[in-house]
Amino acid sequence: MAAIDVGTNSVHMVIADVRRDGRIDVVDRMKEMIRLGGDVFRTGRLTAGSMALATRTLGTFGRLARARGVQRMRAVATSAVREARNGAEFVERLRRQTGVPVRIISGIDEARLIVRAVLHATGADERPRLMVDVGGGSVELALLERGRVSWLASLPLGVARLSEQFLAHDPPLPRELKRLEHHLDEELGPYLARARRMDIAEVVGTSGTITALVTMARAARGDDTGRLDGARASAAEIARLRRQLVRVDPERRAELPGADSKRLDQLPAAAALLEYITRTARVDTIRLCSWALREGLLLELAKLPFGRRASAQHARLGAVERLARRWTGDNAHGRQVARLAMALFDGTHEVLDLAPESRDLLQYAALLHDIGHAVSHDRHHRHTAYLIRNGEFPGFTNREVEIIAETARHHRKQIPKASTPELEAMPAKVRRTVRALAALLRIADALDRTHTGVLRGAAVQVSPARVVIDIDTGGRDGDLELWAAERRVDLLSRLVDRPVRLRVRAKRAPARRRGRARARSSRGRTRTAGG
Repeated sequence: MAAIDVGTNSVHMVIADVRRDGRIDVVDRMKEMIRLGGDVFRTGRLTAGSMALATRTLGTFGRLARARGVQRMRAVATSAVREARNGAEFVERLRRQTGVPVRIISGIDEARLIVRAVLHATGADERPRLMVDVGGGSVELALLERGRVSWLASLPLGVARLSEQFLAHDPPLPRELKRLEHHLDEELGPYLARARRMDIAEVVGTSGTITALVTMARAARGDDTGRLDGARASAAEIARLRRQLVRVDPERRAELPGADSKRLDQLPAAAALLEYITRTARVDTIRLCSWALREGLLLELAKLPFGRRASAQHARLGAVERLARRWTGDNAHGRQVARLAMALFDGTHEVLDLAPESRDLLQYAALLHDIGHAVSHDRHHRHTAYLIRNGEFPGFTNREVEIIAETARHHRKQIPKASTPELEAMPAKVRRTVRALAALLRIADALDRTHTGVLRGAAVQVSPARVVIDIDTGGRDGDLELWAAERRVDLLSRLVDRPVRLRVRAKRAPARRRGRARARSSRGRTRTAGG
C-alpha cells in the first residue's frame, strides 16, 4: 500500500506492507519540500510554479509506487490546497497528468487520521496527553484519554501561515512577536485552557516542524540526533530555542546545532508556537511520534479498527513482537527465553538494584535477542543489535532502544564491559542496568539451549552466601540446558558478589501416579525374584 500527503510545505509518500495485526513494514519513503503553500495564505491561490513542481513530484512518486508493486494507494491534500481558490482545479490536473487521484480532506479529517496513527503507535496512557501536529498551514490538536479522543481541533495556525501573516522581518521585530502571541491567545488559548484543566502528562508531537525543534534541542545538549522517534525535549529547552531563533538572522540560524537548512525561515514562528503551547498548557515535556497522517492513511486503507484502547505498554510490546516475527517467524525460542528471563528478574532485581521498569526492557531484549540470525549465524548478536537500533519502535525513547540493543547484543560471547564504546557513552546507572539485564539474559538463553522449551520454569533464592537458581524440568531431561547455563553465570556472580548455583528442582508426582509407579515397581521386583 502507499499513502501520499500533499502538504503545505512538502509532499510525502510512504510505501508499506500492512498486516492485519496492525504491523506496518515500511518498504520506501520519499519526501520533496516544494513549498506548495507559497503565497496562498496571502493571495488565496496556488502559484503556477509550485503547482508544476508538485505535479512533477507526484508523477515521480506514482511511478515509484507502480515499480514497487503497490496494489492500493490513497493520496490526500491538506491546508494549502483546501483553502486555495484553484485547489480543485489543481487536484484535477494531478489526476489527469499523473494518474494519482488526490482527495482534499478537511482539517478535522486530517486530525482524525493523525490521531489514529498516534494511538496505534503509542497506545493508551493513564494520564491525558495532548497531541499536536504542526503543519505549514494548520495545526491539528487532540486530547487523548486512555486511548479515547476527548476532542479534536484543526486551526489555521501553521508555521508558513504565521510567518507570512505576522513575521515580516527576519529576525522578527518584538512588536511582530507580540502580535503573533496575541493571535495565538485568541485562536489557540481556549483549547489549551481546556487541556490545562485536564492536567496533561505531555505533548505528543508529530510533523517535520516539531521534529526540527526537538532535533535542535537534542543537538544543543550533545545527544545523538540519528533516531528521533520517541525523543523528548523539555519545555525549558524549547523556550531557550525560541529566545535564540528569534534573535538571529537566517545565516546565523543555520549555524545552530541541528538546524534544518530547509526550514530556517519558518523556525522562529515554529519555536514561538511550540513554546506558547507548552507554556500555556503547562506541560513540561514534548515527545516525538514518527507516525502521523501518512500512517493514519495506511491504517484506514487497510480497514484496521480505529483507536487503540490498549495500554502504552501493550503497544510497545506489540511493536517488539512485530519486529521479532518479521525476522524470526514463530519465535518460540525468543518467547521461552523471555519467560525465563522474567522469572530470573523477579528473583534478583532487588539484589541487582534494578528499577521495576527495566523488567519490560529485559523482556523486549529477550524476544529480540536472536533476530540477527536472519543476517548471519556468525556474530548474530551484533547483527541483532544493529536490527534493533534500526527498527521502528514508536513509543520508545532513544535510550530505551539502546538499552534493549546492548542487552540483546551481550546475550552471548563477550561479557559487556563498561569500557566498550557503546556502554562508555551511557551514564553510569544505565551501564549498570545493561550489564545486569545482560547477565540475566545470558542465563535465560542458555536455559533453552536446545530450543525445545524443555524447562517449565525457574525460581531464584537469594541469601547472603549465594544465589541459587532452581530449575523445573517437569521430569524431562534438562542436562544440556543445565550444562549451558552453568557456563553463563559468571557475570551475574560478579555483579551480586557471591556464587551462583543452579539446581534441578525435583517434582513430586501426583499421589495416584506415585501409587501406580510403586505397584509397577513391586510387580517387577516380584517377577525378578520368581525368575
